[in-house]
Amino acid sequence: MAERLYGKMEYCMKTVDSPTAMAHPKPIASFLAGFDSITNHIWLILFPVVLDLFIWLGPHLRIRSLIEAINAQITLNSGSGISPSAESAQVSKEFWSLAAERFNLLTMLRSVPVGIPSLTAGSSPVQMPLGEAAFIDLSSGMSVLVIWILFGLIGLILGTFYYIVVSQASLNGKVNLRQAFGQWPGASLQVVALALFWVFLFLAITLPASCIISFFLASGMPLGQVTLFLLFGFLLWIFFPLLFSAHGIVVYRLNMLASVRYSMRVTRLNLSAVSLFFLIALVISQLMDIIWRWPKEDSWFALIGILGHAFISTGLLAASFIFYRDANQWLQKTIGLAA
Repeated sequence: MAERLYGKMEYCMKTVDSPTAMAHPKPIASFLAGFDSITNHIWLILFPVVLDLFIWLGPHLRIRSLIEAINAQITLNSGSGISPSAESAQVSKEFWSLAAERFNLLTMLRSVPVGIPSLTAGSSPVQMPLGEAAFIDLSSGMSVLVIWILFGLIGLILGTFYYIVVSQASLNGKVNLRQAFGQWPGASLQVVALALFWVFLFLAITLPASCIISFFLASGMPLGQVTLFLLFGFLLWIFFPLLFSAHGIVVYRLNMLASVRYSMRVTRLNLSAVSLFFLIALVISQLMDIIWRWPKEDSWFALIGILGHAFISTGLLAASFIFYRDANQWLQKTIGLAA
């Protein structure tokens, strides 16, 4: 009788103490576990390495003709007095000239919100150790649009598989390729739907805001820059809770809408921990990218930067899966919410 009573008391104590014993997810522990899992599955960095090498050493798909046509139109408008500011027209012209020199449609393979990370997609190098890259100039606007969309879809689909295998390595300690290939088609459809949702949300906010900002800037009113700053803050407020929106698709096989809702819930109920996690991840990635971009683009030493970036970015992604799982477990044990 006494043993039975003691057993019930012990069970009640565990039941009561379990919510408080389950602490909030810890960002530092997530980073350590994430990089440890990638160290044990180092071959996973081949995904970003191969993409970087393809963008760097492969053919460069330019849109130089289209950009030069835009530049010519800007010059014409500036000369005829249509442009509100000759100085702003000159700045715009220099920007488009740089874009004509650097822009490569292959960088669209680095898709958002799900994609394989790439160091060269941000810099778009035009020189390589083997000499100048092979340039292919696309002059048709329709062909550029089709290739843009096609490469974006390919990036999303390949990025989904990359997310799946990294999540397996970080959460299960092993990669099951058969299971990954089985999950890949359904998850890719949900990721494409998620990307369309992001695009729709972004355009719904920025298009009206850009009209207001353009009006203020054209009239010379100082409110233009203030409105631009407010727009950036509003976009951050909207998209920050969506940073885990792809994780539910990959980890728990949720549909797009359910994954978005759960990402917002996880972020809202763990706001301080989530903010700290992404702040640390941003600082690590940006500081390390400065180092990785140090070698010149026409030097083979740039390979060191590509390898280093691949390891860091894959480790950060693995850490995000671990943090997301821990946040979910905390919600399930303390509040009774689960994916």
